[in-house]
Amino acid sequence: MPALRSKPFLAWEPLPYLVVFVLLLLTGVVRPDGPPWLLWPFLVVLGAAVAWLVVGLVRGSRRSNPDQWGDLTTIDGLELVDAARVEREVRAVVPVADAHRHQPAIELARLYGGTEQHAVLVPRSSRWLSRRYRVGVQLVGGDRPRHAGFLSPAADDRWRELLDGLREHGRYARVPALITGGSRPYGVEVDLSGLERLEGSAAE
Repeated sequence: MPALRSKPFLAWEPLPYLVVFVLLLLTGVVRPDGPPWLLWPFLVVLGAAVAWLVVGLVRGSRRSNPDQWGDLTTIDGLELVDAARVEREVRAVVPVADAHRHQPAIELARLYGGTEQHAVLVPRSSRWLSRRYRVGVQLVGGDRPRHAGFLSPAADDRWRELLDGLREHGRYARVPALITGGSRPYGVEVDLSGLERLEGSAAE
């Protein structure tokens, strides 16, 4: 089955808020003294939307690992598959996208784990308000995982199927990572050369 490229619409986090907001706006149109055939169905739909919102809030408060946005709280209990660096003439090092949005996390990862460490690649990650699935990059060289950004679009397209297949079996790839720069803004590079070996093993 091909890897999903976006969240199902009903699983999109802001949707319950939008539905409740629209229904609350409609309360200015549907009056309490309105016809019962309009008022009661509207109240039922409004109540169901509020219940949907509450269920979403409760579900969101229950921490899973990774969570609904692909962030890791710990690597304990995860089955990690090491994709060690493979020496080759053509480098397979790619910069991490959106690193500029995660400078505090990258700085802490550098402080606790050094410039050379590992990163766990988490498929089906996303940003808040976005339905698009991306492959998240979690630096794990320090005391806890820290989100550094996402694989670039080209690398995402190349490795999404492999990484999503691993995720379906509860496994996540761990690759070498390098934090670049002596001060902000930091960059992060990941070496994906070892993924080809994993791809070959999966095909056998």
